[in-house]
Amino acid sequence: MPTLPVPMVAAIVFAFLALRTLVLGDRPRPFALLLAAVALQATLLSYHVFAPIRPVTATALPPLAFLVFQVTAVRALDPGRDLWHLAVPAFTGFVRVTAPELLDVLIPAVFFAYGAALLIRLRPGADDLPRIALVNGEQPGLIWRLIAAALILSGIGDLLIGAAMMTGLEEMKPWIIVVMTSGNLVVIGILSLSTTLAGVSPDPADDAEEPAPQAGPSEADAALVAALDDLLLRESLFLDPDLSLARLARRLRLPAKTVSAAVNRATGENVSRHINGHRIRHACVRLDAGDSVTAAMLASGFNTKSNFNREFLRVTGVAPSHWRRSAGERAGGGFSSGNNGRRRADTPHPNPLPQGERGRVPEGATDIASAANGYHPNLRRSPSPLAGEGWGEG
Repeated sequence: MPTLPVPMVAAIVFAFLALRTLVLGDRPRPFALLLAAVALQATLLSYHVFAPIRPVTATALPPLAFLVFQVTAVRALDPGRDLWHLAVPAFTGFVRVTAPELLDVLIPAVFFAYGAALLIRLRPGADDLPRIALVNGEQPGLIWRLIAAALILSGIGDLLIGAAMMTGLEEMKPWIIVVMTSGNLVVIGILSLSTTLAGVSPDPADDAEEPAPQAGPSEADAALVAALDDLLLRESLFLDPDLSLARLARRLRLPAKTVSAAVNRATGENVSRHINGHRIRHACVRLDAGDSVTAAMLASGFNTKSNFNREFLRVTGVAPSHWRRSAGERAGGGFSSGNNGRRRADTPHPNPLPQGERGRVPEGATDIASAANGYHPNLRRSPSPLAGEGWGEG
């Protein structure tokens, strides 16, 4: 009875997913290319006849993963800066013909180098990924770190294959290929399917020259954050789940790093957390107005329960369901965090709503969004995050 090699099963699945990505257009096309590359390499691993070209296609995968990260999370494709990555598989082909004994060193080195390059590029955090939707917080960075780890583990698998060949344990080679090499290909493919990795609103202007960061907060930082908050609240931009740092920077006509650095210095938070604070305040009003947790989540710019619950707990100190149950308590001016009325030391906003407006939509507010945004004649926002709590009564 005919059987398919294990890597070939993975190849068929990822080829289908690549085609689906192209047809539906639900994510940037570079991810379809990465899935297709994973499918191709899994196919070549399935049959010994392709052994001569495996090294070339193998060393094309790490540069491709790095380029997909760059163009979907960081900046637009720049041929002058990026096309040199094509030299990696080309050089591997040259070595395959002229000095094949060096492949056992070259292939792991390529996987290690690109895995390390991804980890280094991800070190600054979420604010250094301007094309990623801010609602996803730190998750895209975590997933790309896992992809980097999979690349490094693939390099370790290649070293183990070489060691098995040198020590006469050739019977271990198929198991190493299935467990380490094919396994990590599958991991890379699955992780690249995450919806949190999809970049949004690419624009060449995102790559403008950025000034060097300053040492500490300044009046200019406070003014920039005040302008950012005014833009967010005036147009309710924070309700868009696809909102990205790159898009905000374009609206403010400033480089993305200038915006992220100012927010970090002035508020002590990254841009993602700052935006999610606005979203959670909006969700609190929706919950107090009687919305379900899911309805409040979707109406406030979140698209996954996990992100919403995590951010709600961070901002308010309680779960959304607990906030909804205690709406009547807050309407009377009180607030219980589930910790005997004490807020957690690491929770900056135990109740993000104005004291007089907790538990109801203020009179005169045109809709729930305007209530959450503070656009009410009896409310004001502090002009600067350095000036006070940011919410208060006028």
